Amino acid sequence: MIIRVGSENRNKIEAVRQVIQNYDFLKLAGVEGCKVDSGVSDQPSSLEETIQGATNRAKNAFQNCNYSIGLESGMIPVYIEGKKRYFQHTVCSIYDGKKHGLGFSPAFELPPKVAKFMLEGKDLEQATLNSGLTSNPRIGKAEGIIGILTQGKVTRMDYTKPAIQMVLIHLQNPELYPNEHQS
Repeated sequence: MIIRVGSENRNKIEAVRQVIQNYDFLKLAGVEGCKVDSGVSDQPSSLEETIQGATNRAKNAFQNCNYSIGLESGMIPVYIEGKKRYFQHTVCSIYDGKKHGLGFSPAFELPPKVAKFMLEGKDLEQATLNSGLTSNPRIGKAEGIIGILTQGKVTRMDYTKPAIQMVLIHLQNPELYPNEHQS
């Protein structure tokens, strides 16, 4: 069995490898990453755009495999007591060539100065760098902003795993999801 991940980011690929080890029907699968186009902006700014990016990545990665996985992170605007605040989340799509299942990570609030840079058109890595939270221009391939904000208690890989675990519910219970999104 082969699972292709629509990304070359080692955090995403390794998160898939680690998560599937807990599933008897997947633990022997080979996992490989591949470069694909998400078809959305570098920094999705809505739940819908993030879902679209994940499903596009999964669909575009589906070649010579049993399943493909797309992981896309994005920003969600939320109104709380009349004030707009911004949260970061990850969506995972798993695709079998016919239908997509979806799973979501936890979300965390972005610091206002990071969100401001993102609203000005910066992606999360650039916004984290420009806000002075890191000197690493490739923070997304390292611990991620979540690693900085949690002072190393949660890494980008840790944060990605729940989205993968949630999407695997679809494979564990296919009879409960007969009308998933068809491509």
